[in-house]
Amino acid sequence: MGVAQTLSVPHLGGSSIGYALGGGYDASRPTLVMVNSFSTSVELYRPQFADEELLSTANLLAVEPYGHGRTRAGYEDFTYWDSAVAALEVLRALDIPQAFVLGTSQGGWVAVRMALLAPGVVRGVIPLGTSMDSESPRSRELGCWDGVAFCTPAIDALAEPVDDDWVIPTDLVDAVLEAGFDADVDAETRAFWHSTHQQNYRGDAGRRRLRTSSINLRDRDGLHGRLDGVRCPVLWLQGTADEVYSVANAEDEIPRFVNAPQAELRVVDGGQHFLSASHPRDVDAATVEFLRRWA
Repeated sequence: MGVAQTLSVPHLGGSSIGYALGGGYDASRPTLVMVNSFSTSVELYRPQFADEELLSTANLLAVEPYGHGRTRAGYEDFTYWDSAVAALEVLRALDIPQAFVLGTSQGGWVAVRMALLAPGVVRGVIPLGTSMDSESPRSRELGCWDGVAFCTPAIDALAEPVDDDWVIPTDLVDAVLEAGFDADVDAETRAFWHSTHQQNYRGDAGRRRLRTSSINLRDRDGLHGRLDGVRCPVLWLQGTADEVYSVANAEDEIPRFVNAPQAELRVVDGGQHFLSASHPRDVDAATVEFLRRWA
């Protein structure tokens, strides 16, 4: 994958946004922005950066939301709307006029927010393993997880200041990995994400970023009332083995994109919550097809 780096944007009092660009930018190709899931980083998309067909089809640009990876803000608080604005500012800073946006879990919320904020910039969205709702009773009735119960203990545990030598506890990382991949995460994957999380979440500033990210996940606003504002094509990929958001939820929500030129749900048999990592061939092939159709 491209070397992870940062660039400055004006949002939130001036921010440094973490990103990775696969190879050199080619203006003749469409650009695919990829937004990572909760507490992960651009490294979530290593399989996509390694896919030669995808690389030859599009410029791949992974962008880290606020609270994640190398991204830092001038202000201490932020929401998913802020991450959407910052990702659009990254495109402007890189002189990329339009893009498609793929997002895993929370990245799907950022992708749709980007489409709502800048319909002239976002040409299509590819949500993976996600939901357009808040963490609502409706969501749980349709077989999704209890995000309130998942996040609240961590939010409470991260409430007090810590010393400079603090790093994110491995049990919190394991909870994320088991929700994203399942309980049988292989040792190499587990070790990689333990190390990556502990690089990104250390000291009191890391604790604050992680806590705010957890609050955003638990307390976010739903998008049901805004989905008629999405006017680009939507390709939603949802795995049958996703322990966080259900196929039933995706089936209920995809028709809500009433003004999209096309809104399609594809179900990936055996797909996990971190679908781009668990089933990269399915995701990459569908993405290439989508880009070639709509670019």
